[in-house]
Amino acid sequence: MANEKKTSGLYCQKCRTPVEVDASIDQLNPAAFKLLTDSTAPPQQHAAKATPPRQSRPTYPSARHQTYDAAIQSARNPTFKRNVPPRSYTQHGGHNPAMSFVSVHMSESMLSPPSSPSNRGTDGPSLKAEAESNGAEITRRASVTGAPGAVGGGRMADGMETTTRMFEILSARSDIDHPICVECTELLVEGLQKRLGVATKERDAYVDYLRRANMDVPSAEELESAQAARRTAEKDEAAALSSLEKLEAEKAELDAQLAALEAESRALDQKESEFWRDRNAFSTNLAGFQHERDALTSKHAHDNQILTQLQRRSVYNDTFNITHDNHFATINGLRLGRLPAPYVDWPEINAAWGQTCLLLATLAERLGYKFQGYELCPMGSSSTILKLEVKGGSSVASNERNTSTTSSPTVTRQRLELYSSGDFPLNFTFLHRKFDTAMVAFLECLRQLGEFVESTGAAHGGGGPGGLGTVKMPYEIKKDKIHDQSIRLALNKEEFWTKACKYTLTCCKYLLAHANNVDNQGLRRGR
Repeated sequence: MANEKKTSGLYCQKCRTPVEVDASIDQLNPAAFKLLTDSTAPPQQHAAKATPPRQSRPTYPSARHQTYDAAIQSARNPTFKRNVPPRSYTQHGGHNPAMSFVSVHMSESMLSPPSSPSNRGTDGPSLKAEAESNGAEITRRASVTGAPGAVGGGRMADGMETTTRMFEILSARSDIDHPICVECTELLVEGLQKRLGVATKERDAYVDYLRRANMDVPSAEELESAQAARRTAEKDEAAALSSLEKLEAEKAELDAQLAALEAESRALDQKESEFWRDRNAFSTNLAGFQHERDALTSKHAHDNQILTQLQRRSVYNDTFNITHDNHFATINGLRLGRLPAPYVDWPEINAAWGQTCLLLATLAERLGYKFQGYELCPMGSSSTILKLEVKGGSSVASNERNTSTTSSPTVTRQRLELYSSGDFPLNFTFLHRKFDTAMVAFLECLRQLGEFVESTGAAHGGGGPGGLGTVKMPYEIKKDKIHDQSIRLALNKEEFWTKACKYTLTCCKYLLAHANNVDNQGLRRGR
């Protein structure tokens, strides 16, 4: 059997599995061969022999029926066949796989059944020729085998050719390529059964539709109403077409307007973009100017604040800081006065008098006043006061008050020491005579400057250090006393002398405040 499978060369056309042909197929006679091949003829060939079904009326015109019958009779069988040889066969040579058919010459006695007696007379010559050719073919096949028993080998080859021919005819007359194996046959049968079920359902549907169509035959009135409806529909169609043309014309006009509006919109968009570009540039410049303005405003406010602080700040107050320390009046931290406790050294007292003398001289210069009969010489701890006198013992101030004066008086300068060496205690009054005279002279200069301030303040409408009221010294000065306290050390106590020094510095501070007020008023007038 293995040798037969190899020599047969038949494979399943679906799964390419070798197929063993049954012995009954190899031994087919011409009648059985004819029966098998005719059973696979397409149904179109038998359509002419079948009688058409009887219908109550034709569903289509007779001309169409005749055309359909002619087309069915002239239809041909499918000629496509997929015959792919096995891989081993193509490797060792053989037929070209591109070829779809294999031409096999078989004897007429094997391909066709015996003809009827009526046909033998007419086809006698042709049958003889075919028999001779078949005999020659059989002889040729026997010679090809080249082995003893060539007649038996020829029969086997003829059987194989008959089988192959039969499979080719079956494949050509159906949509299935033969041969196929049992498994593929089962799958094929299953698929055909499914297709048969679907076709049966379609047939039933067509039959039902045909039955309903035959039952729903329109009458003459229905045909007339249908024709009227068709004419009405045609009129409506013509009206709709004309309306459609009008609408299309309107649409074209609207499209043109839309195109113009789009062009205008693009132009406006471009202008808008240019406007926003210019606006952004302007906003940027404006923001820069605003930042610069804000910076200048902040700087101006800061400078104005500093200027206000500087205007409110007095250089005289910074230079001459007059305050108090318990019972002592101080100037720049130097105590002016002397008590048993706490004890103040004379160098500190001398330095305090030097600062006081410098303050009085500075105020007189600032207010534009020149002392009458005295000249201050501030020199720190060794400050002095020059007393100016004329010849004859009269002072320059008394000489001015008298109407009868000499034409060219002689001025002498007496130096008064506004400090003490501290070698002698306060009880020795005669030893402090120069210091007492200098302090009395200082008190006189303070009185003159105070009267000048009061007179100038009354002439300008009044105004104290705060700018309100009448200008008035806080303490009254009479000769060597200020507020009934003597400035002399002789015949005086340390407590009283300390109070007199305190009153003196208070008056100096008053004059200092008045000078600051004058400066502020001058600045206001300058603005």
